[in-house]
Order: sequence, then structure tokens, then C-alpha cells
Amino acid sequence: MLSNDNDSHSAFAKKLRVNQTSGEKALWRKIRAKRFYGYKFRRQVPIEPYIVDFICLDEKLIIEIDGYTHFEKGAKERDQRRENYLCSLGFKVVRFKNRTTVENIEFVLSELKESLGVPLKNSPLPNPLPSGEGDEI
Repeated sequence: MLSNDNDSHSAFAKKLRVNQTSGEKALWRKIRAKRFYGYKFRRQVPIEPYIVDFICLDEKLIIEIDGYTHFEKGAKERDQRRENYLCSLGFKVVRFKNRTTVENIEFVLSELKESLGVPLKNSPLPNPLPSGEGDEI
């Protein structure tokens, strides 16, 4: 599934890591090094024949940040083929516009929390233990 054998593909992924978009940079600052609820994300990962922007392998979640090229003629169909392929491998794909990621990173992070199943702050607390239970040390 993940590609390590295609040197040119890996070299291109490395180039993409060096030349991130502003949206990718903004998101990477928030999710790198297990900063986002302890989830490990990688960036610009080859999954033949594609390179995905971000991936959390443990949760099989792919994050795509769509820049201007995703709005050109034919891009929607290409993105749909790509997403169908990645979903066929068992991944969930979430997409955000580059501009949204730059201008409203908190919205993006909130959507990611939901995609990962992270409890929201407003979620009700579990019912307390009945009186007398859990008091013993």
C-alpha cells in the first residue's frame, strides 16, 4: 500500500515536504509530533500511484489540502478517482481548501477531531459511579 520502492515517487514526496503550501504549513504546525491528541501524522506520503498530503495510519485517515489546481477543469473528476481508490484501501479521506486551512485553522482542527472521534468539550460526562463505589483505595 505505502510506496517505498519507487525512488522518483519518494523524491517527489520529499520535494513536496520542502515546498509546502501555506495551508499545509499551518496544519502541519498543529498536528506534527503527536501534538494533536497524541495522533501520529505523516506528511506527503506516497500511496501508489498518489502522494497524500497527510496521513494518520493508526486511524486510516487521510487529509488533503486543496489548492488552486483542484479547481481547474477536470480536477473534480481526478480528485474523485483518487478518493475512490484511497477509500478502496480502507482509508477515510477528508478535504479542506488551502484558504480555509490558513484563515480558519480552528475550524479545520474541529473537523479533524470529529473525524478522529475525539470527544468534544461539550460532550456529556459519563454517569458518576453509584454511591460507595470507587471510594476504596
